[in-house]
Amino acid sequence: MGIINERFMLKNDTALALYEAVKDLPIIDYHCHLSPEMIARDHRFKNATELFLGGDHYKWRQLRTNGVDEAFITGDADDYAKFEAFAKTVPMLIGNPIYHWTHLELKRYFDVDEPLTADNAKKVYDICNEKLASPEFSAQNLIKRSNVEVICTTDDPADSLEHHAALKDFSTKVLPTFRPDKATDIGKDTFIPYIESIGVKSYDELAAWIVSRIAFFDAMGCRLSDHAMEYIPYAIGDASAVFEKKMNGGVLTQTEIDVFKTALLAVCAKEYTRLGWTMQLHIGAMRNNNKKMFEKLGPDTGFDSINDLSIAEPLSRFLDHLEYADALPKTILYTLNPKDNYVLGAMLGNFQKAPSAGRIQFGSGWWFNDQRDGMVEQMKALASLGMISRFVGMLTDSRSFVSYPRHEYFRRIMCNLIGTWVEDGEYPRDMKTLEKIVSGIAYYNAKSYFNF
Repeated sequence: MGIINERFMLKNDTALALYEAVKDLPIIDYHCHLSPEMIARDHRFKNATELFLGGDHYKWRQLRTNGVDEAFITGDADDYAKFEAFAKTVPMLIGNPIYHWTHLELKRYFDVDEPLTADNAKKVYDICNEKLASPEFSAQNLIKRSNVEVICTTDDPADSLEHHAALKDFSTKVLPTFRPDKATDIGKDTFIPYIESIGVKSYDELAAWIVSRIAFFDAMGCRLSDHAMEYIPYAIGDASAVFEKKMNGGVLTQTEIDVFKTALLAVCAKEYTRLGWTMQLHIGAMRNNNKKMFEKLGPDTGFDSINDLSIAEPLSRFLDHLEYADALPKTILYTLNPKDNYVLGAMLGNFQKAPSAGRIQFGSGWWFNDQRDGMVEQMKALASLGMISRFVGMLTDSRSFVSYPRHEYFRRIMCNLIGTWVEDGEYPRDMKTLEKIVSGIAYYNAKSYFNF
C-alpha cells in the first residue's frame, strides 16, 4: 500500500476533523500556467509521459540531479524510457514534494495505490495509458473531476483570448490573467521586438495600448493581473524619454529602467484599482542561470532559482507611491526567497483598509516554497504578523492538468498546522469557528476576494 491514506499529513485528531470540513470544497485556481488552447480543444494525452512529464520543469530538475541524460528529459528518447527514468528517480525523492505530488496524482486520478519504482514502472505506465485512452481523461474532464470551479490562466496583453471565448459555456470558469511583463521589461532584449509587434511608437501610445488591453481583458472576465519581478523597481522621472532612448538604440541605466517600470506599472495599477482587480507581484526569481541550456531549450525548462536582493525599501516606496495616488489595488505579494517572509508579512499591515478584508495579501508558498516546510513557514509568518484567517489560500502555479491534488496537499498541511495549535492549547477547540477559518482559507476567502 502507498502512503496516501486518510491521515496523510494529518498528525492529530483536530487536524483530521478540520480536513473533513474542507476536503470536498471546490478549487479556485487563481494562478496557473495551463494552456487555454489545450483546454479549449479538450486535449487528449497520448500517454502517461506526456501527462506527468510534459513541460514539468520541477520534475526535470530532479531527473538531472539523479544523473539522467537530457535525452530522457527533454530529448528524443522513447516515451516509455522517459517514464521509466522518472520511475527510477521517484524513490530517491525522500523529503521532496514531488514524491508526494506524484503519488497523490497516481491515486486520485488512476487508483494506483503503491509507490512508483523501477520495478512497477511498466505496470503503472500501462494502467495510466489504458485510462488515458478514455474520453473521461481529456483535459476538460480532468478539470471537472478535480472539482475546479475557476481557473485563471496567465496571458500576454496582446493575446486574442480566443480560447477563453471558446470556453464560455464550459462548466469551469476559465478566465484570463493580465501578464504585461514583455511590455514593462524595458531592460531586456525582447522589449524592442515586442513593442514593434504591437505597433506603438511612443510611451504615451504604449500606456494607452495597455489601458485598452486591460479593458479588453476585463470584458473577457479577467479579475487579476500578474507581474514577475526579479526585484522591486522604484524611481520617478521621465518615462517617455527613457522609452525614446531605448527605441533609438541607447543603453539604459538601472535608474532609467526603474523610472520606466515604475511609471508603466502605475498606469496598470490605476486601471486595476478602477476595475476592482487584484494585482499579483511575484518577487525574487533569478531566471535562466544556465546560458548553455537556455540557448538550447529556452526559458522555463528548469534552470531558474532564488534571488537574494533586498526588497523592503523599494517595495514600501512603490506601494506607498500607488496608495498616495489612490491607485493601489488589492494586491498579493509573493516571495521566492523565504528570508523575506517577515518582510512581506509585516508590509501587509501598512496598506490594509476597509472595505476589503485582507486587502493586501501574503501569497502562498510559491515555486521552491510550495512544499510542506515552505508553506508552513509562510503561514506561520502570516499568522504571527497578520491574519491567517483572511488568507486566500493555495494555487497550483502549474502547467500540469493533474496538479490539482496540490490543493489537497495544501489543505492537509494547513489543517494540520491549525490543528496542532489547538492540540497544543494555543487556541480553543471551538470547531464552529475553526471550520469557518479553514474553509475560508481553502475556498471562501478567494471566492469573495476575487469577486468570483
